Order: sequence, then C-alpha cells, then structure tokens
Amino acid sequence: MTRSTFADELQQVSDSIADVPRADLQIMLRRAALIIRNVDHVELDPRTEDSLSDVAVEMGMPKPDLLRKIIGDWLIANAYLPVPRLFDEESETEGSA
Repeated sequence: MTRSTFADELQQVSDSIADVPRADLQIMLRRAALIIRNVDHVELDPRTEDSLSDVAVEMGMPKPDLLRKIIGDWLIANAYLPVPRLFDEESETEGSA
C-alpha cells in the first residue's frame, strides 16, 4: 500500500469514524505512526528502486547514503549548491603551479 493510498484510506475512515471497529482503527493508527516515523522514505517506481539498490550494492554503500550523494552532486552540478572548495586560502599546498 502506498502512502497516498493509506492517506486516502485514513481520510475516508475519519469521515465515518463511528462505524469503524475499534480494532481496525487501532491497526490504522499504528500503521500511521510507523509511516510518520519513517517519513524520510521516498517512494520510487520499482525500476528506479531496483536500479538504485543495484548501484548501492555495487558501490558498497547504504541506499540512503547513495541517494544523499546523488542529490548533492546533482544540486552542485546544476548550481543550486556551491562547489565545495578543497583548499581554503590559508591552506599550504606542496608542488608548483
């Protein structure tokens, strides 16, 4: 069940809460609590999800770290974030220019 489907279900139940058995309402509230706790999850289509999982395994990093890296690199490449400086002006460098 997707998050939007679950949100729609909660909305429908809230319209007729008196008719919902207590056990069903308890299950839905627990499921809602789990979804809220895991709010950092991004829903992706299955092909994208599978590709990301494969790349994460190939690179030896957890998928959330891979997503952070991909998004950060994209933001830098498209000038939404500044390019990180490897050296500040006070750093000493060896060699000649």
